[in-house]
Amino acid sequence: MYPEVDVFDEDEKADLTLLEAIADWCDRYTPLVALDGENGLFLDITGCAHLFGGEEVMLPDILARLRQMGFDVRGAISNSPGLSWAVSRFGRGGVIAAEGMADVLSALPAHALRLDTGTIASLSKLGLKRVANIMSMPRAPLARRFGAQLLLRLDQALGANEEAISPRRPVASLSAERQLSEPIQAEEDILGMTAEIASSLKLSLENRGAGGRVFELVLFRVDGKVFRISAGAARPLRDPKRISRLFSERLNSIHDDLDAGFGFELLRLNVLQHDVFDALQSDFAGNSEREASLADFIDRVSARLGANCLQVYQLRQSHIPECAEMFVPAIAGMERRPDIGAELQFQPKSDRPLRLLRRPEPVEAFAATVPDGPPQQFRWRHVMHKITRAEGPERIAPEWWLDDDKAEERDYFRLESELGRLFWVFRLGRYGDDPPPTWRIHGIFA
Repeated sequence: MYPEVDVFDEDEKADLTLLEAIADWCDRYTPLVALDGENGLFLDITGCAHLFGGEEVMLPDILARLRQMGFDVRGAISNSPGLSWAVSRFGRGGVIAAEGMADVLSALPAHALRLDTGTIASLSKLGLKRVANIMSMPRAPLARRFGAQLLLRLDQALGANEEAISPRRPVASLSAERQLSEPIQAEEDILGMTAEIASSLKLSLENRGAGGRVFELVLFRVDGKVFRISAGAARPLRDPKRISRLFSERLNSIHDDLDAGFGFELLRLNVLQHDVFDALQSDFAGNSEREASLADFIDRVSARLGANCLQVYQLRQSHIPECAEMFVPAIAGMERRPDIGAELQFQPKSDRPLRLLRRPEPVEAFAATVPDGPPQQFRWRHVMHKITRAEGPERIAPEWWLDDDKAEERDYFRLESELGRLFWVFRLGRYGDDPPPTWRIHGIFA
């Protein structure tokens, strides 16, 4: 029929990726962007329209830019998502005033109410093919015949029943941006503009008594491509230079993946997470300067090599020695947390070994005193150790609130060999039980 038509196999994954790319591009107008099915977007522009000259100017600008990218697009602005959805698909689009919502909706077909095909077929059989026919009918018979969904969709389209949209990305607590008259490409220009945007955020952070912990730099390329670059800080930041240095390291690490193309026309800096900013006063020894220097080092290294490249340990409320601490990224470990439950911290009565093995290693024990005594000698890593002195046992039980049938009590001993070496050994199980107890070494004292 039409040989010039190009036919391709449908690729749902590629279509969704394209729709998400368009949604990223729409972030320049509002951070509240939600996907609507396979071919639509919802934009909540409440409080944003005046930044673009009003709704009458904003909508044509969005549509014109998308058409320049090669998309056939229609759109509508109204006080309800349902009416905007209906007019953009079954009407001519445009900006709909609040007082004209009912008149615009009544001229549309019943499909515009986002009803299922079964309900649409039933309405059509009764001659209710347009919204005006449904609006003229009594509500009680409609509810009995077609269910509450019909009236809900009608009220949502008229704005009588509020309908919220769920944005696809979390909304930043603070945000600032720069619209550029000339696109920029060089890394130095991007970092310089980032520092300027961070300067405009500094006052807002000061008014909140906070500093940023997680920042996001959003780069809008002139052809619609959007790049998002995140960077974290070990301590809350306000200093624009330090914020800019964070993204300097990030740009160095993703240099090959950042294609500036014909340049970026819009830059936005988001504060995704912020914490209370505690000002540090230097003492005569300059300790606060050293802390700030350490935090800056952690920030820059983590930004370049990833958050897991530097790790520190944090104490945990556990009696089990290998569970009493855990490694976390240094950029998160620098965060100051209130000392909740400090009075409940476990204080062992005996000393702990200087070197704790990552996992307890099995040993072969000989001549252990039954039922709770230490061994007279044991073999570890093919070496026999004869014991001259021993202390213990110190019983450590698993957490009672953990439902773990495999967890058993441990009886720890401090053993001194004839060569003067001190070992931390425990017995797992008891004599007389089946299977018999086993021995393991867990640490070595200095």
